[in-house]
Amino acid sequence: MADRLTQLQDCLDQLATQFYASVRYVDQRHDLAPVGNEPKVIAEEVTPDDPPAFAAAQRELARDLVLKEQQIEYLISVLPGISTSEKEQEARLKVLEKELGEAEIERKRAVEEKEKVLERLDEVIMAVKRVQ
Repeated sequence: MADRLTQLQDCLDQLATQFYASVRYVDQRHDLAPVGNEPKVIAEEVTPDDPPAFAAAQRELARDLVLKEQQIEYLISVLPGISTSEKEQEARLKVLEKELGEAEIERKRAVEEKEKVLERLDEVIMAVKRVQ
């Protein structure tokens, strides 16, 4: 499963897509209304839905947007560090830096030990070759 930041980014991308789809639906399916005393305009590129279907679709689109926004709010609330203060986060970083330093020292020791073992192995192989 993706990390929380990736999930959050995916949700934001989906929300943007939903916004676009909602605006496009309203643009393509609305019924044109007259402005003031002017006659009603008829646009060939607009195929309006009947009013009850249009209203139902608007409610569904709005519900989808609200659900996606709630999902985003949840993902934000569970991000690490949201419930901790800046000082607590700095203290945690210092502990992690110390642990990282210790792990690096251990890694260097292991590399040195590996080199010594390889040198000893080379000596043994050379000794075996000389004996043969």
